[in-house]
Amino acid sequence: MDSGSRIGTISKEVGGAPINFPIPGMALPGAIFGGITGKYKREVQEFRDALTEVLANAANQPLTNENLALDVFWGIRKVPNLDSKLFAPTTPIPPDTDAILYVSINTVRIDVQENEAILTISAGATLNRVSDGMDIYKTVIHYQETDTLSNWTSNENALFRDYANFARHYLGRELTDDVFARVSLNHELTPEETKTVERIKKNEWQGRTESLSPTLAWNLELLGGDPYGSWADTINASDIYYDVEIYNAHELVYAEERIQESSHALVVELEACQTYRWTVRPTYHIGGEIKTGEWMRVDPVADDETEIAVLKAIIGRNATEAPAYIQDFATLEVKCGRR
Repeated sequence: MDSGSRIGTISKEVGGAPINFPIPGMALPGAIFGGITGKYKREVQEFRDALTEVLANAANQPLTNENLALDVFWGIRKVPNLDSKLFAPTTPIPPDTDAILYVSINTVRIDVQENEAILTISAGATLNRVSDGMDIYKTVIHYQETDTLSNWTSNENALFRDYANFARHYLGRELTDDVFARVSLNHELTPEETKTVERIKKNEWQGRTESLSPTLAWNLELLGGDPYGSWADTINASDIYYDVEIYNAHELVYAEERIQESSHALVVELEACQTYRWTVRPTYHIGGEIKTGEWMRVDPVADDETEIAVLKAIIGRNATEAPAYIQDFATLEVKCGRR
């Protein structure tokens, strides 16, 4: 039996998370690697000084082990049949604990290549069985973003703040899903046109609407041939629910869970003259268990998609154009002056 299967046979306690520690190394000049030479020296120094100032203000710093542990904990609380608790490092482990999940930010790296800076943060989770001390599952997740030195520090470091917020959002939910909840069924999931959303230049991933509360739609096709056993072969439409999320350039602005249809009419209004990015994922409800599918994304353009998949990473292409986490979601342009 593989480690993923073994995880499903025990109840789990979330604990031992090393909380209240800031990110190691980020505030130190030595955390910047690469070609710090020539005409970009001044930009590198300004970049370093700006990030040091941001990271020194712990009250506004989302990338801490404490925040990561809290995000994973609240994500696990949504998983059925798990009795989860969050422990501080010095808290004694209760004797009836089956397993402990340790989560932490592992590394943060800044690579400078001429006038560009590549920021990469990695976080890990280890599920340890208490009875024999064996690690029964380990995973490491990476979040990487790229942009110019000047863009990173312009507008009072706004781009870096967006990076930190999206990195925390992605790493926390990804660790939860990777350890406990996700199944990767062989499928195709794509956006659909509706009466209120039309395609732009026949591109199914780019939509336009005149409505501030449009109806979004999608099509899920399960292709079969999955290695999960008989339950995956018997899924039908009544077993599938959907979660929908909409983002602007900075944050999540709309979310709805447990939608039973393959469409959803927004219950709040979006802003006119804005372009949003939206996505949907299936959740499979089988015999009291809930397993989450993958969020809908267009296939990323990458030099080595296989390497990215193995690394369990999201690799950003240009932070100014779109944060890495949402860059491959479907776009929704809301026209100006229309309702």
